[in-house]
Amino acid sequence: MKGAGPVGGSAKPKRRRAAGAALGHEHVRRRPSAWAQAREKASRGEASGGCLILLAAMAAAVGFAFMVMTWGSELWGDTAPAWPGNGYGFAAAVGAVLPLGLATVIVTLDRMKWRTSPLRSLGWVLASLPGVAACFLWAVVVFATFRPRHHRDWGSACHSRGNPCWVHVEYPYVWAVGLLSTVLVAAALITVLVRIANAHEKTPSA
Repeated sequence: MKGAGPVGGSAKPKRRRAAGAALGHEHVRRRPSAWAQAREKASRGEASGGCLILLAAMAAAVGFAFMVMTWGSELWGDTAPAWPGNGYGFAAAVGAVLPLGLATVIVTLDRMKWRTSPLRSLGWVLASLPGVAACFLWAVVVFATFRPRHHRDWGSACHSRGNPCWVHVEYPYVWAVGLLSTVLVAAALITVLVRIANAHEKTPSA
């Protein structure tokens, strides 16, 4: 019975040491690791970058709407009537601009290799700007012909020279002409690209 005392007394410090070790292990767990800190910083950077992209997109949308309301009406009111073929010739030219602009953007941006040649890639980005401008011009001209949804909103402003209602009255088949031009030019470009690709495949490598 006397030996039970030391055994019982020696068990208490062991429990204290075990509890202390568990608390220390829990404290180590709660301490953020370097990987977690890096992920947190990256998430903050992505959030700030996303905010900048959102602000840039909103600014671009506002600028585009302003261009449609001002420049678009001037193009249809002044440029289209003086164009060869009047408004229909203008619509055909604008319809051809879209596939040409997209082809320019795709061909130039496909040649970019930022890791191996950043300067040359920057040159290809600059070479793609005319294609981007062509697509932007197409969008401005097309969106400038959108009439308000409700007929009650087709007032004098809509029927004034160069505005959507005026365009549809003067050139009622403008949509058909522009769409046909886009389809024909796109088909021609695809045919040319396919023939070029086939020619490259048939050419024997040195």
